[in-house]
Amino acid sequence: MALELRQQLKLAQQLVMTPQLQQAIKLLQLSRLELIDTVQQELLDNPFLEEASGEESAPDMAEERHEGNSEDVYDKEASANADWEDYLGDFASTPRLAQSREVESLEDILPLEARHAAKPTLEGHLLWQLHLSRLTEKQKGIGEIIIGNLSSPGYLHASLEELAEMAHATVDETKNVLESIQLFDPVGVAARDARECLLIQIKQLRYDRDPILLELVTSHLEDLEAKRYKPLLRKFRLDLAELKEYLDIIQSLDPFPGASFGGGEPTYVSPDVFVYKVGKEFVIVLNEDGLPRLQLSELAQMELGGSEKEKEYCAEKNRAAQWFLKSLYQRQRTLYKVMESIVRHQQAFFENGVTQLAPLILKDIADDISMHESTVSRITSNKYVATPYGVFDLKFFFNSALELDDGTQVGSESVKALLKKFIAEEDPKNPLSDERIGEMLKDHLKVNIARRTVAKYRTALDIPASSKRRELL
Repeated sequence: MALELRQQLKLAQQLVMTPQLQQAIKLLQLSRLELIDTVQQELLDNPFLEEASGEESAPDMAEERHEGNSEDVYDKEASANADWEDYLGDFASTPRLAQSREVESLEDILPLEARHAAKPTLEGHLLWQLHLSRLTEKQKGIGEIIIGNLSSPGYLHASLEELAEMAHATVDETKNVLESIQLFDPVGVAARDARECLLIQIKQLRYDRDPILLELVTSHLEDLEAKRYKPLLRKFRLDLAELKEYLDIIQSLDPFPGASFGGGEPTYVSPDVFVYKVGKEFVIVLNEDGLPRLQLSELAQMELGGSEKEKEYCAEKNRAAQWFLKSLYQRQRTLYKVMESIVRHQQAFFENGVTQLAPLILKDIADDISMHESTVSRITSNKYVATPYGVFDLKFFFNSALELDDGTQVGSESVKALLKKFIAEEDPKNPLSDERIGEMLKDHLKVNIARRTVAKYRTALDIPASSKRRELL
């Protein structure tokens, strides 16, 4: 069979992701703060975009100045300055201003950067105490290595031999410095585990004279954590009241002494949408605070000269500016339509709260506003809405359904909210079991929920089992 080359025509459809389409899709996924950064960057990169202003523009003001003579302009400026002089009074002159600064407090004179105190870190707090201590320079060097090997909760994960090798010291010298650091504030820092940390605090508080307390911390922390109290009562011949006194002492100790210094800063959520109830209707307002209002600059209306390369560059930037404005408008319009549809589908939630959250999927919203599910998924990512019942992620409104006995459905988030409510109202001395919670949900919602389903929802809410929620008398 001979091989030969042939030309053949073939028609096929193919989706091409142009840069403009990629930009439009990217804008859909951005949160409000990310969108503000993107718009600001686009203003810097594209000379055909400018920020619209409701006030009179600078060119118009310039034309008014050219229409009048220079004397009128000078008189207006002089009168303006005179008004400010009258308003400021004696404080307008330079000598008086200098005198006023003499009575200002130091805090008012210092810049903001000098007045701002950085959040102290565990390492910095311990090093400060180390260098104020009476240890020798060699011991301080060992202490710096010990402090440098602490984890964020304040535990030491390196062995004495490893620390001694890094500090070029003996194990005994390292151990002595370690014992000194463990008494620094917070007491118990640089311990190897929780047991050692608690024992150091007990010794510092002079509770170490009680052998039962030492034995509970040394050998029975797991039993206390699992609330297995009956074996402890038999072993130490205690009653519940006496055991509770020991538990109160142990619970007053801090097993993570460095936790108050660690951790990141709190994350503040800026809602993308606000939903207000006005009368019997809900009003949707997009949060555009800080978002620049864009418009095409005057360059877009001018015929710019130059070389062909320069003209091509200007035409490309002009098209990019127009497409960016269109994509930005489309993003805001899509967000409004999706939020409007969510309010329609979750009317009971906005009226009565989380317990009335209805089952909802992306396809329901997509069919309602005649858009693709992927578009709805993108526009609801990293977006938050402020409602009369708090701030929620838009994804929160999409939840699976549970079939009720009468054929209707209830959202899984509503079931979780009821489960959380039942546990919050339970008797801590006799907590509700998963079976009992399932029975209560059945009585309240008329739905059969298995014990393992209750356990799954409880675990998702980070709520421990009933045995671990039980408290002593």
